[in-house]
Amino acid sequence: MPGMVLFGRRWAIASDDLVFPGFFELFLRVLWWIGVLTLYVMHRRKLDCAGGVLLSSYLIVLMVLLAVVICTVSAIVCVSMKGTICNPGPRKSMSKLLYIRLALFLPEMVWASLGAAWVTEGVQCDRTVVNGIVATVVVSWIIIAATVVTIIIVFDPLGGKMAPYSSAGPSHLDSNDSSQLLNGLKTAATSVWETRIKFLCCCIGKDDHTRVAFSSTAELFSTYFSDTDLVPSDIAAGLALLHQQQDNVSNSQEPSEVISHSPGDSQEADLDVELENCHHYMQFAAAAYGWPLYIKNPFTGLCKIGGDCCRSRTTEYDLVGGDQLNCHFSSILQTTRLQYRDFIHISFHDKVYELPFLVALDHRKEAVVVAVRGTMSLQDILTDLSAESESLHLEAEVQDCVAHKGIAQAARYIYRRLINDGILSQAFSIAPEYRLVVVGHSLGAGAAALLAIMLRSSYPQVRAYAFSPPRGLLSKSLYEYSKDFIVSLVLGKDVIPRLSVTNLEDLKKRILRVIAHSNKPKYKILLQGCWYELFGGNPDNFPTELDGGDQGDLTQPLLGEQSLLTHWSPAYSSSSDSPLDSPPKYPPLYPPGRIIHLEEEGNSGRFGCWAAARYRARWSHEAEFSKILIGPKMLTDHMPDILMRALDSMVADRAACLSCPGQGVSNTDVV
Repeated sequence: MPGMVLFGRRWAIASDDLVFPGFFELFLRVLWWIGVLTLYVMHRRKLDCAGGVLLSSYLIVLMVLLAVVICTVSAIVCVSMKGTICNPGPRKSMSKLLYIRLALFLPEMVWASLGAAWVTEGVQCDRTVVNGIVATVVVSWIIIAATVVTIIIVFDPLGGKMAPYSSAGPSHLDSNDSSQLLNGLKTAATSVWETRIKFLCCCIGKDDHTRVAFSSTAELFSTYFSDTDLVPSDIAAGLALLHQQQDNVSNSQEPSEVISHSPGDSQEADLDVELENCHHYMQFAAAAYGWPLYIKNPFTGLCKIGGDCCRSRTTEYDLVGGDQLNCHFSSILQTTRLQYRDFIHISFHDKVYELPFLVALDHRKEAVVVAVRGTMSLQDILTDLSAESESLHLEAEVQDCVAHKGIAQAARYIYRRLINDGILSQAFSIAPEYRLVVVGHSLGAGAAALLAIMLRSSYPQVRAYAFSPPRGLLSKSLYEYSKDFIVSLVLGKDVIPRLSVTNLEDLKKRILRVIAHSNKPKYKILLQGCWYELFGGNPDNFPTELDGGDQGDLTQPLLGEQSLLTHWSPAYSSSSDSPLDSPPKYPPLYPPGRIIHLEEEGNSGRFGCWAAARYRARWSHEAEFSKILIGPKMLTDHMPDILMRALDSMVADRAACLSCPGQGVSNTDVV
């Protein structure tokens, strides 16, 4: 931090990023130099042959070139190890060293080309010598090719526009010039991100929804990244520091006390009943994923559903509406333990803003269950990333009905299918006394919650169970409204229920703050961070708040900001050409309903693989998920199979505890 400026443009690499690549190149170059020296010393007498003088000259000059390159790379590594992330001053000679290193590629390429030409001229020397020289030529070209690939990777398309600003800082510009430059950079960044996203998603369609999703996603990324001068390794170092700081604060805190206030009406529901419901309906949320989730073991899973995959469509399948596939249907039957006749509709139609779903009759709970699939495709990811806010038009008397745009569009699509296609009417014509339950996991949980809100005017008894829902889903008023009929379940440190644009901005601020506090070089931070993630240990002691004297550390010139502490991201404030009372594009959004939090008791290992984890359940407030927690389980806790195992363990433990005479469950407190 910041990115280096070379050849008049900024690159997506910092001057302290060259320690590990430099050591790796040194290792290869030294081995290569030793190999060439050994080849020359042991076989130089065999070079007294036709063309041997050329080959001998090639080896001698190659050793000299390698020695010069080794010295230059050693200097680059030594300089890159100096300073800290926010103090690049001791590394000011890095650009000159890199110019020298890049200049050395020219003689290397020339000499590699000459070596290839001499070897192919039919030199009549010992085959061992010739093969050794061929190997050195091949290694030369491999390293040159790897260097070209590295340059392509660290190339920043916006580098030409950002270099003058990165080097001079914002102080030489007045407010109008600075604003114009920032707007120009954001426009260019949006275009670059949209090109990248279209390239990555080139295999999906080009309909209107897809084009809108491309634009929304590109604008989100450009908004989030355009106001900082961070390189990817800075983010990795910041996350490592944050995890250790977070654990250090957690270890120093006293055990949390239960809040003594009386719970409200919405909190008086029996936790055991809702846990049992979650345990039951999670099967439907998992079944909506189809066969990819079901086949955890490719051998046993394929054996269980293989027959149905290969079998032609039977008349029993025709009882079910939709566009299901045989393998999906078989895994759904295995997961839910239902019969063919219990399914009303199964759809695996998958496009941007259009999610797969199923409708089934659950005779055990006497419910018509609508299960919405979570993220499984590029189309679903684009739906996730369409994170602008969108107004909902509901019949309920709720003010400020705002929700996540992409998920709202997906919920609206399923709503139209259920109502306009008569799917719910068909289900309730078979079981009119049943109630409606909507479930889903991850993206499907968000869509299920919004779908339940949309259906409540027609089905007042509707219930929804949202497993690991995204935080950035509902406005505050809709969040309060949803508490009466939606229950969310969150496992451990799952990142998705803590993920919103607001929380990501907060994470960025925390990364910048912890980087500014760190007095260690980046390579040490990354090494210690990797060790801590893999093996644990005592977290480093970091301050949790900025002292007044340290605020200058955060005044490094970043794009669009004079100070990280005084200026908020442009995405959260009104633009200069809009009225002050215009709503922000990414307002704070909240998770749906009441929240059950499954917390791990004790420590089952860094990745949960050393011992079976044990969990406790409690009602939690949404404020407990207002920050993204860093840890090795922040992603694994979101996996539906991990969540199902946690629910199995939780329900079994609570059932055993309740069966013990004189014992109750002590962790049902409301907080």
